[in-house]
Amino acid sequence: MIIDTHSHIYMAEFDADRDSMLMRAENEGINLILMPAVDKETYLAMLKTEENFPEKCFSMMGLHPCSVKEGFKGDLKIVAEHFEKRRFVAVGETGLDFYWDKTFTKEQYETFLTQIEWAKYYDIPVVIHSRNSIDECISTIKENQQGNLKGVFHCFSGNERQANEIIDLGFYLGIGGVITFKNSGLDKVMADIDMKNVVLETDAPYLAPVPFRGKRNECSYLKYVVEKLAEIKNVSEEDIASITTKNAKELFNI
Repeated sequence: MIIDTHSHIYMAEFDADRDSMLMRAENEGINLILMPAVDKETYLAMLKTEENFPEKCFSMMGLHPCSVKEGFKGDLKIVAEHFEKRRFVAVGETGLDFYWDKTFTKEQYETFLTQIEWAKYYDIPVVIHSRNSIDECISTIKENQQGNLKGVFHCFSGNERQANEIIDLGFYLGIGGVITFKNSGLDKVMADIDMKNVVLETDAPYLAPVPFRGKRNECSYLKYVVEKLAEIKNVSEEDIASITTKNAKELFNI
């Protein structure tokens, strides 16, 4: 069994073949998929996917940093209302994104801090997006880590120092297709990282691994991440699957 801890399979890219895509995933041993929320435009699709596949797909709830605009307080209110109605496996994805636009940097921080507080209150993990902002996200977690905050730095692609700082905070590294990219350098970083600090993810439909780089990603492609990690760590693919599944179950309480 392998758990895909971060996959947007509710998005329109999968509307034509979601059932068969999930069957392909199951054939590769991936039978549990955690779905990060983005914003109010996609919550309904995410929750509907969970309803259609209740044994396979579990939802998170949150507001993505790229969706933080002028009306972010109203958007956070919508997220808060969802949390009042039911339990989710995590808060997220949240965090900071300084790649596309820095117009709403202050608002991104406020939104991130609000969601960190929700993670503490509901005692669930926080799933962190940190594009071009790993150090800033690490600092934010450090300032708010009082021993009861847990989570994962999704799509980790940083250096060894950053990896160790994240681990020292009690957080996991979310490893996906980037590790198969020739010049990412992530393979060298992961060579010295203990697998007990790692969970697997695809970020589908984004960041497809080699040999599908540049195409639509899907959950079944997680096998290429497992293969690459097994090669880097010089252990069996079964070991990678077993350890990361145990980590995901413990972190997300599933």
